[in-house]
Amino acid sequence: MDFQQSVKACLKKYVEFNGRAGRPEFWWFVLAVVIVQFLVSAVLGNMVAMLVNLALLLPQLAAGSRRLHDMGKSGWFQLLGFIPVIGWAVLIYWLAQPSVGPNAYGEGPALPADVALPPPGAA
Repeated sequence: MDFQQSVKACLKKYVEFNGRAGRPEFWWFVLAVVIVQFLVSAVLGNMVAMLVNLALLLPQLAAGSRRLHDMGKSGWFQLLGFIPVIGWAVLIYWLAQPSVGPNAYGEGPALPADVALPPPGAA
């Protein structure tokens, strides 16, 4: 999944907290949000940037929830972000992990043919 596809997918599923999102979908969307926030803040000011940030909050939460589902974890684990440093580190570590096979949240995102999933139960 490339940058444009990822951003479109996350914005289309902006309130879809069910399902799964692969690493490329999530991280490309995070990059897009950071770029948009930086540009809006630099060009239009902080007040407009706050409104843009508020508008992108729900898509960010939904994408984060789907990304955590991809690893078999509940989307509620995003609340770890309220714990300074330790919570952030754990959350970033989980969000950076590769996709696992089918789990309770679905089959998983489509992977390229040359990517092999780890066997179930392998850590």
